[in-house]
Amino acid sequence: MASMVARCCRIAALRNTGAGPKCPNVIQCRNAVVTPSGAILPKPVKTPFGLVRITVVVVPFLYVGTLISKNFAALLEEHDIFVPEDDDDDD
Repeated sequence: MASMVARCCRIAALRNTGAGPKCPNVIQCRNAVVTPSGAILPKPVKTPFGLVRITVVVVPFLYVGTLISKNFAALLEEHDIFVPEDDDDDD
């Protein structure tokens, strides 16, 4: 199902850009794994610190998201749009 959706999106994008079979100047690119002589290329360079980079990106955006939601909740409560009911259970 996902591959069908991706295929349809790719076809729609090609139609919108005019880069379909009608346009002979389009060059399809592929990731090369072999040289023209047939030799296998070496492994690509692996970027270290992947987990650190993810943490550096995710943590600030989570913090900013919590600040935005906290301020928006305060705004809603200030304008009495959404105020939680205080249930007094004084049995």
